[in-house]
Amino acid sequence: MAIKIYKPYTPTTRNKSVLDFSFLSKKEPEKSLVVANHRAKGRNNKGRITIRHKGGGHKRLYRIIDFKRNKYDIKGNVTAIEYDPNRNANIALIQYEDGEKRYILHPENLNIGDSIFAGKTHPISIGNAMPLENIPLGTDVHNIELFPGKGGQLVRSAGTSGKILAKENNFVVLRLSSKEIRLFKKRMLRNNRKN
Repeated sequence: MAIKIYKPYTPTTRNKSVLDFSFLSKKEPEKSLVVANHRAKGRNNKGRITIRHKGGGHKRLYRIIDFKRNKYDIKGNVTAIEYDPNRNANIALIQYEDGEKRYILHPENLNIGDSIFAGKTHPISIGNAMPLENIPLGTDVHNIELFPGKGGQLVRSAGTSGKILAKENNFVVLRLSSKEIRLFKKRMLRNNRKN
């Protein structure tokens, strides 16, 4: 992800940097993966403001993200990298060999045209999802499950990752992005690798 740095033409632009979104795909979101997202904006069932300072803002469509990654042993190709207004991480549109399309969180250095897999026996590469017991020590991971089959709940924000520190008995020791060290069951959890 590129960062634009401004020249100090004015005091405001001195040390100013913003994200460069030029690498994002210039396309509309996938219609089958988008739903309406009604926000109450501080109003009750009669339309009266009950919580102040919550209105306004641009309307957003909610993108349905695949946090479970349960298309096992089916090759998926990255067809687009898109902006998501509902989260601070970008999303990648994956088209699987059987024709199904899904959005996943976009790991750093995953490019359009790359292939990804979910399963136990696939190589360790960016975007692949697998159980924690199959990932080597020292690997950075994201989108980590807490309960089997529930989908990723931890380390989903942009720029965050957890590191696998050790494997003991039925557990894997992870250092989360908050520097908390935590035990996870090694066989039940699936997650993605992050560079």
